[in-house]
Amino acid sequence: MQYCQPLVTALTPLLINMRVLVTGANGQLGQELQALQNSHTNIDFTFLSRTELDISDSDAVQKYFSELVPDYCINCAAYTAVDKAEGEEAAAYRINAAGTQHLALACKSFNTRFIHISTDYVFDGNGTTPYVEESPISPIGIYGASKREGERLAQEVNDDAVIIRTSWVFSSFGSNFVKTMLRLMPAKESLNVVNDQRGCPTYAADLASAILQIISEGKWTPGIFHFSNAKETTWFEFATAIKAHCQFTCTVDPITTDQYPTPAKRPAYSVLDTKKISATYGITIRDWQTSLADCLAKLKCAV
Repeated sequence: MQYCQPLVTALTPLLINMRVLVTGANGQLGQELQALQNSHTNIDFTFLSRTELDISDSDAVQKYFSELVPDYCINCAAYTAVDKAEGEEAAAYRINAAGTQHLALACKSFNTRFIHISTDYVFDGNGTTPYVEESPISPIGIYGASKREGERLAQEVNDDAVIIRTSWVFSSFGSNFVKTMLRLMPAKESLNVVNDQRGCPTYAADLASAILQIISEGKWTPGIFHFSNAKETTWFEFATAIKAHCQFTCTVDPITTDQYPTPAKRPAYSVLDTKKISATYGITIRDWQTSLADCLAKLKCAV
């Protein structure tokens, strides 16, 4: 008598990849997540730019979620033009507040875990020690206020959300302080850079890795978390480090905030305490100098 060989696939559960929706795909963090997708083969990513999904359109958000039904949504979409926001308050709130609420609601409806990116600008900058997640909130500009409202609305409609505040984001993608310095330093004999604002730079690639670690390990603890690279600095010190790495010869001079007026006020002190995200999710925080070196190497500018 012959016996049929049983089909292994009939007895073995199928491995289904996690579906992850990323909004704001063309921003710094969105592009860093795209750069990491090939190293996370257990995740099926869908990256959507603002033109592909306007998160301020609640109907469009619901439509995408009903079709994709993602396991996770990472909201990198934001109105980030800090100075322009002072004259475009409605636009800032439409994306940073209402848009965040639409995503949080959709995540609640479709049992999707929601990761939302916020900012150090929710603080007024009057502190002198690193801000913890429970520190009092008091934004001093439209951008910070609209992001704070997004946090509030997200938690109001979806108490399972993870909100990650970050600061001074830089990367090899998009527009940021590092790339501005790389453009100006070779072309200028001298530059003036503010030296009385203190914070922690954040390499978007490190933040992207941290988010994917949270998703991949399967542990989920909702709430607000802070993430930045370690060690506080000033914009002047940050610029000086870039100059040294790239061996530029221009002079970099420190100035005060008052000597460089902008439409929107910046927090004078916005250092974030990152102990909570490290303890909760086991995330290692690198110092910003190490991460800067990696970024500059990608940009072909390293000693």
